[in-house]
Amino acid sequence: MALNVLGLVGIIVFYLLILGVGLWAAFKRKRSSNSDELCEGGDKPTESEDVMLAGRDIGLFVGAMTMTATWVGGGYINGTAEKAYSQGLVWVQAPWCYSLSLTLGGLLFAEKMRAKKYVTMLDPFQDKYGSTMGGFLYIPAFLGDIFWSAAILAALGASISVVIDIDTTTSIIVSGAIAVSYTLVGGLYSVVYTDVVQLICIFIGLWLAVPFAMSNDAVDPISEHKETWVGHWEMKKTGKWLDYVLFLTFGGIPWQAYFQRVLSCRTTKHAKYLSFAASFGCFIAAIPALLIGAVGASANWNMTDYADLTPNGTLKEEDASRILPLVLQYLTPSAVSSDLLVLSRLLLCPRLIHQLSRLALCFPEISTNLSSDQRRPREKWCGLSVFQSLEWVSSQLSWP
Repeated sequence: MALNVLGLVGIIVFYLLILGVGLWAAFKRKRSSNSDELCEGGDKPTESEDVMLAGRDIGLFVGAMTMTATWVGGGYINGTAEKAYSQGLVWVQAPWCYSLSLTLGGLLFAEKMRAKKYVTMLDPFQDKYGSTMGGFLYIPAFLGDIFWSAAILAALGASISVVIDIDTTTSIIVSGAIAVSYTLVGGLYSVVYTDVVQLICIFIGLWLAVPFAMSNDAVDPISEHKETWVGHWEMKKTGKWLDYVLFLTFGGIPWQAYFQRVLSCRTTKHAKYLSFAASFGCFIAAIPALLIGAVGASANWNMTDYADLTPNGTLKEEDASRILPLVLQYLTPSAVSSDLLVLSRLLLCPRLIHQLSRLALCFPEISTNLSSDQRRPREKWCGLSVFQSLEWVSSQLSWP
């Protein structure tokens, strides 16, 4: 496939925008940190709170945006379109399950965790059961983020291969360098402001793509293919369906990225309300992805320029995971598709790669010991190395 110059230019412009916003937020935070700002309760933010929790100074609007953006990632958008295309609306569970998960988190945990001024989601367990249990609980949290990040980066590489003919490894390294640069300078404060920009681009980009795709000559009215993208219920798969519901709903609560946003809020009320706002935002953000999946199921792909089809003129089974970028690339005008692919897919990677830097940035703070007479961690910054984190886990798991 020839190099898509327009797509490459769009990627460069977007990355420069994200880098600029991230650095601007970092310098903005550094200027404000020199003032005498206090957290709720009258305490000045500690160094660790300033870096990892943006000084607990995130307002309701920005907090709701970054919380929504944390959930509405590449896997969420791409997976919604894939499920609608391959298995139907019946199996598109993530949007409403994630919304329910955020609602439960807001009702049961957000306000209480913020009121206790915890730094990570493991702090209450370490406070009650000691550092050894904290070390044990650190391992699944750490591995979960590692594997999740790997899956998202794989999705990023698949999208890039559709947009422009650039080596996947190179694109991931460049994306990582940009994300890590502003994260190291500004911490969470930079990340939340880039989240706002990214979420706006995703929402506008996907909704802009829908009418172009639905009006393409190769696409039949989606109402004529409802049996495909709506799907049908199979009683023998009820157990599997319920298992996914429980996993998606309750598995999304014990996630450090969620509690990092909750604990960075200015007030306890904001911590609860941003969870409710993000619940609504996640559901709304899935609608255009669902429609794109329906368009993919209603398209006559042998009428497009996509050549890697089955003998029957349909997409191959493995193409289901790429249905969103394929629809944007082949069912929208060429001038539009390049920009939309950049906005709606590739713009996700800075935040995704931030997960890797967050592993090195946030979890080392768990290794700060809790003294017997105070709940908040001692001021002991443990660095930015994942290897230091692993070294701490090893030491904490050494029984006395």
